[in-house]
Amino acid sequence: MSTKPDSLRVLICDDHAVVRRGLSQVVAEEFVDVVITEAATGQASIDAVMAKNFDVAIMDLEFPDKPGLDVLKEVKRIRPALLVVVLSIYPEEQFAIRTLKAGASAYLTKESAPEELVVALRKVFAGGQYVSARLAEYLVGTVTNRTDVLPHENLTDRELEVLCLLGRGESVARAADALVLSSKTVSSHRAHILEKLNLKTNAELIHYTVSHRLFH
Repeated sequence: MSTKPDSLRVLICDDHAVVRRGLSQVVAEEFVDVVITEAATGQASIDAVMAKNFDVAIMDLEFPDKPGLDVLKEVKRIRPALLVVVLSIYPEEQFAIRTLKAGASAYLTKESAPEELVVALRKVFAGGQYVSARLAEYLVGTVTNRTDVLPHENLTDRELEVLCLLGRGESVARAADALVLSSKTVSSHRAHILEKLNLKTNAELIHYTVSHRLFH
């Protein structure tokens, strides 16, 4: 990347103003000559990437208008060279692999210390990818014939998004609105989810989602 780490164009994508402010402060304290742009929704994040060429985006996976994985895939489609550091509430083993496959350069949870975010940023600026020690251990397990693969790990990205929405009590209609899909399509995904997870009812689906911390 031609842009030096001390002259950064940073996009911070999170629907919570206090989080955006905190991340802005961390970045500004570590790098000089930083230009920071904030986006509070998925669409605002996409619009910002279309309007300006950023060096890095620090992105949540929860937006009020669009699924975070969809936003990530879209910004990478628009700007393939954009470095994306995902900073999410979701545990690493639930979404990290999916985000890395979608083009993210790093995945951290919001429980991470600010210093770890700085380490991750410097690593991706150098052309690498960043994963925590915990995630690295998990990834090693995935390539050494893990026998404890959880059922939801076999869901498609879209099925996982539907599971997370229905599992926190959203109706099929509201899940359809959130994902910009038809209710019929969401119902079809729900049927596949129940089959893959060996579940029968919405109550069982909600219990599964809560017990595996698939939403906050």
